[in-house]
Amino acid sequence: MSTSVTDRRPPTPAGGPGAPRRTMRRPPLTQRWATARERVTAGGFMAPAVLLVALFLLAPFVWTVYRSFFSDTRTSPFSWFDNYSLFASDPALSRSIQNTLMWVVGTVALPFVLGLAIACMTNAGRFSRLARLCVVLPYALSGSAVAVVWNFMLTTDGAVNQVLTGLGLDSLAQGWLLTWPGNTVVMILANAWQATGVAVILFLVGLQSIPPETLEAGALDGASGWQQFRHIVLPQLRPVSIIVIGMSLVNGLKSFDLIWVLTQGGPGRATETLAVSMYNETFLELRPGAGAAIAVVLTVIVLAASWLYLRRQLDVKGV
Repeated sequence: MSTSVTDRRPPTPAGGPGAPRRTMRRPPLTQRWATARERVTAGGFMAPAVLLVALFLLAPFVWTVYRSFFSDTRTSPFSWFDNYSLFASDPALSRSIQNTLMWVVGTVALPFVLGLAIACMTNAGRFSRLARLCVVLPYALSGSAVAVVWNFMLTTDGAVNQVLTGLGLDSLAQGWLLTWPGNTVVMILANAWQATGVAVILFLVGLQSIPPETLEAGALDGASGWQQFRHIVLPQLRPVSIIVIGMSLVNGLKSFDLIWVLTQGGPGRATETLAVSMYNETFLELRPGAGAAIAVVLTVIVLAASWLYLRRQLDVKGV
């Protein structure tokens, strides 16, 4: 019995020309109106925050950028990039950049290392609470108060030199705030004395959130104390480390009060950072155009450094 030609046709594959087309159903009108209403409601709740950010952050920054392209003379007010060229021609600003880099390295490394070490040593112990209180207490002080305390210690006839003289180490006594780069280094140490407290608090929170079962498993596998710290504790402290380094980075770039109370950027302008130079140019030298240019550069550095660091450290989940 012969079979017809139509019966020998291969079946039409799914999705081929003969397959039925699936049409995307549009959501009903009531659902679309509900979605639009939710978006409008969410936008209404967000609008006050967006307006406040635009009013107090974006608008002043835009005005600062605009002002940085104008000089402070009446003959040629629009100066293009003359204010920015001061970074290459003014030795004080070149030194300010060097000091800012020193502050960034010191204020990131010292609080991180000291905070992690103190947190690990005081995580469990008989006198751990008292030790943590002594370390965290300076963080409750303002930068000006910390500067007053350290000024009492670092002046020529201050406590440090008196202790060295009493121990017979007169050759080590010196004017700690008078010569560069020693004066910048001791101010970084003073800042670390204050900033280590918050690092200790954050690292303690991270250490107490580590499950003890992971440490017990590492000990059963024969891992030493250093191996447990390196391969178990440190990876689980990564989110806290990101916060500590990010905070230290921003605080180091915008350091002002401690430097101003201790040295006012002196002697001369040897200990200025970009934040101090911005204040000095704007309010003391009466050159708001140059001060605006320094503010723009400092803002760009802070944003770029924060973005590069967070881009490398944060994972896809944002942890």
